[in-house]
Amino acid sequence: MADFTAADVGKLRETTGAGLMDCKKALTESKGNLDAAVDILRKRGSASAAKKASRVTREGVIAQYIQSGARLGVLAEINCETDFVARNETFRAFCEEVIRKLAANATLASLEPERVAAVARIGENIQVPRFARYEVGGNGIVAAYVHTGAKVGVLVEVGAGKEATVASEEFKQLVRDITLQIAAGNPTVISREQVAAATVEKEKEIAAEQVKNKPPQAIARIVEGKLEKYFQTVCLVDQGFVKRNSEVSVKEHIGAIAKQLGDEIVIRRFVRFQVGESPAA
Repeated sequence: MADFTAADVGKLRETTGAGLMDCKKALTESKGNLDAAVDILRKRGSASAAKKASRVTREGVIAQYIQSGARLGVLAEINCETDFVARNETFRAFCEEVIRKLAANATLASLEPERVAAVARIGENIQVPRFARYEVGGNGIVAAYVHTGAKVGVLVEVGAGKEATVASEEFKQLVRDITLQIAAGNPTVISREQVAAATVEKEKEIAAEQVKNKPPQAIARIVEGKLEKYFQTVCLVDQGFVKRNSEVSVKEHIGAIAKQLGDEIVIRRFVRFQVGESPAA
């Protein structure tokens, strides 16, 4: 005679998310002890996760969380094996749980039990290779944008000199526009001052090699022009502002809004994640 009831099975399924037959077997082995049955399922989940750990996870989603007040934000890449699972409600619920716990200052190591349980529940290798957590210091806000399909996401912190500026709709709209710019433009740094000197020299060398047969004066002008194009590609503030069809730069647009508000506005930091580009994926 069984040492457990149908209600026990239901409770174990609710607690662990495991399948019906797995719960029945665990309760049979534990002679109806729910806590022991949970341990049995977790151990089996760990074994299952270990078997799946070598599988490539190039699908998944970018998840974001912005706390009320926009002074704390998180962006995370959460990978799985197939796009089918990436669109699965159970996987999306796991992503929501992860992003909220990261916002509460959890570490990836502390989330390992949840990850292992999700692998056992969903049946695919699941990884969280990276995340960014921004908390504002001083006057400013954080904002996030995840593009349709959840394959590209952005987190940015923008600061201002005055509290009134941060509260204005013009500032908030600017920050939203900056997230869209980063998603579309894919910059790697905020400004050209952040480009490594070695990288600049390498770009000059490549440009000079491409026109090495031209007169020296022409080479200097061409190299300078190509370097400027490079900066306009990788530097956020030097990019053409997409919402104005690149007629003005991002820097010029920020300057215009700052002048309108009588303040200084600065992009402090940003990240842009795309599913599958992380080396750990």
